[in-house]
Amino acid sequence: QVQLVESGGGLVQAGDSLRLSCAASGRAFSSYAIGWFRQAPGKERRFVASISRSNRTYYSDSMNGRFTISRDNAKNTVYLRMRSANPEDTAVYYCAASTSYTGSSARGYDSWGQGTQVTVSS
Repeated sequence: QVQLVESGGGLVQAGDSLRLSCAASGRAFSSYAIGWFRQAPGKERRFVASISRSNRTYYSDSMNGRFTISRDNAKNTVYLRMRSANPEDTAVYYCAASTSYTGSSARGYDSWGQGTQVTVSS
C-alpha cells in the first residue's frame, strides 16, 4: 500500500499562486492514479483534479481552470498548482491514490494523506 504526505499549504493572499505536493512511499508510485480533493470547514470533501498512471489529467468543472495537476514519477510526487487563489479556496487539501480510478468520487480512492491546510486571505 502506498503512503501519501501532502505539503506546500499555508497562508497566501488572494491572487497568489501556490503549489501543493503529494509525496508517496511504498509500492511503485507509477502504478497509481492520484487525485486531489479539498474540504472546507463544514462542507463535504470535493474533487479538484486527478492524474492517471499514463498522465491523463481530469479536473472539476467548477474550478474554472485555475488548477494544474502533474506528476514526477522519478520523485514519487504529484503536484497541484493553484493560480489566482481566492478565499473560497480555503480548505484542507488531500491527495489520494487508487490503482486505476481517476473519477471524482472519494470512495474510488484507497489511500489518503493527512492533508495540508491552505488559507487564502482577501
